[in-house]
Amino acid sequence: MSSLTNVTADNKSNDNLLNRSLGLGTSILLVAGLMIGSGAFKKIAPMSQQLGNSTYIILAWITAGIISMFGAFTYAGLATLTNKTGGIFEYLRLSFGDFISFLFGWSFFAIIGSGAIAALAFIFSQSVNTIISFPTPFDHYRYVSISGIIYPFADSGIKIFAMIVIALLTWLNCRGIKPGAVLNNIVTTAKIAGIVILIFAGLLYNGSPGNHIAPAIDPVTINQTSFFSSFMAAMLSALWAYDGWYSITFISGEIRKPKQNLPLAIIGGVGIAMLLYVLLNYSFLQVFSPRDLAVTSQNEIAGVRVAGAIMGKTGTLLISTLIIICTFGALNATIIVNARLYFRMAEVNRFFKSSATVHSLFRTPHIALVWSGAWSCLLIITGTFDLLTNLVVFASYFFFGLTAWGLIKLKRKKVITAKVIGYPFTPAIVIVFSLALVINNFIVDPKQSLIGLLLVLSAVPFHWYFKRSGKNKFV
Repeated sequence: MSSLTNVTADNKSNDNLLNRSLGLGTSILLVAGLMIGSGAFKKIAPMSQQLGNSTYIILAWITAGIISMFGAFTYAGLATLTNKTGGIFEYLRLSFGDFISFLFGWSFFAIIGSGAIAALAFIFSQSVNTIISFPTPFDHYRYVSISGIIYPFADSGIKIFAMIVIALLTWLNCRGIKPGAVLNNIVTTAKIAGIVILIFAGLLYNGSPGNHIAPAIDPVTINQTSFFSSFMAAMLSALWAYDGWYSITFISGEIRKPKQNLPLAIIGGVGIAMLLYVLLNYSFLQVFSPRDLAVTSQNEIAGVRVAGAIMGKTGTLLISTLIIICTFGALNATIIVNARLYFRMAEVNRFFKSSATVHSLFRTPHIALVWSGAWSCLLIITGTFDLLTNLVVFASYFFFGLTAWGLIKLKRKKVITAKVIGYPFTPAIVIVFSLALVINNFIVDPKQSLIGLLLVLSAVPFHWYFKRSGKNKFV
């Protein structure tokens, strides 16, 4: 049976093991919760180093937001394709077949998705550690390493707390999607409220950003070649802050009326995050000049500096608490959605079969949640998750562009008949941008890009294993 004919079979299926309990409002907040993390408060510092001009910084945020919104339009069109859980994995499977979809799914489990959980948990734990200092039981062994790369005992207190948080959130989400979704609604509402307060505080600031350090770099002094590279680098920082919205597609099997509500949730959530990000960073630039923000140390968060300048120690405490809330919310939302991808992979015999099990009482993919949490904890112990996610950033955009190509392919074959906003221009722009990003990454850092490619291709033997051990047919 071809991948395209599977569309009909999928859509006719009425045997949904997971509960469709998420409405439109919760789905929109889940998208916003996936996106709004620490990046909103941190990324203006490297962007100021790269561009040095307020106008260009805001333009980079807007451009990255537009690219993300074009991606949202593309995925909104693909969301009408199937009711099944799995999102991007399903779209790639139905567009290009089994092998390409598995490359994405396995890369997401091994590095991209699990690395995101590990990174969010570690950042959350670091933030809490600034308020409540953790003991470091293995500090004596902090210099013990594996090949001089992995230091499993370094920052032991922070790592232990991060793993405890992952375990607790995994347990909560094993007990039903509603408790995790309710928690996400509360935390995301608090995030948005806190960010709005900070935006108004910055906009009403009566100081002058030019009084801190020298004025912004004169754009005339930047040649076009270096400006393009700097702007692309700044956009990468902004895209990291925007990242995560597409993961909502993984839980389409638990959203009510997914073909109607999922596209609205994607567009609504991305729209909220884009508006908040642009206004928040504009307000930052009313308090500090880009040159001043550029000297923010690696151990300091730009948003904390801004709040401290406006409200003193009270502002520092408030923004630190807000960052903790934002990171915690993003972590919870990511744990919710990632496991659904592995659940769908197991359903079609492309992951450990037990992961397709649904809890008899709570109707959750509890085994897939445990796999996701366990591997993420291992990445925390190794301390290499930042390196791993950096290595495959080009792969993420490769699949991003490939999915947009899949939309065009299925529209031409009339498999997708729903109207897609901006089609065919929006998916075409996504493809061109993704291709440019991949090529630029290979040019700028060929060694890391090649290693990242090899890591993605490591999926090949696992694909062979699952294909041999399974029944090699889709369900």
